[in-house]
Amino acid sequence: MSTETQGGDDLEDRVANFLRRNFPQIQMHGGSAAIQDLDRESGEVTIALGGACSGCGISPMTIQAIKSRMVKEIPEIEKVNAHTGMDGGDDMGGGMSPSFPGETVDDDGEADEGPEAPF
Repeated sequence: MSTETQGGDDLEDRVANFLRRNFPQIQMHGGSAAIQDLDRESGEVTIALGGACSGCGISPMTIQAIKSRMVKEIPEIEKVNAHTGMDGGDDMGGGMSPSFPGETVDDDGEADEGPEAPF
């Protein structure tokens, strides 16, 4: 991480506090938010949402809220990148989507339609 501490007001601490203050529901719902990268020179921060956030249907709205609010509240931040790790390349415990009938694949490579209705 390319952070530097300047005086008593550390940018990384302010970003972490922003996430805790503005998005307590992330932790309340079993998710996590962590700073992956912070570039003080460019004002760019990358946030990774993990745990229950990965595969959550409202995570895109949470990401959009983080992006729009953080640049308003923390003047040094000019750009926010955020993801849930659905691409599989993170260390936040994500990368897996929830399983639903009809969206899985059997051992033979055929689509699993889930259990049949009894009627």
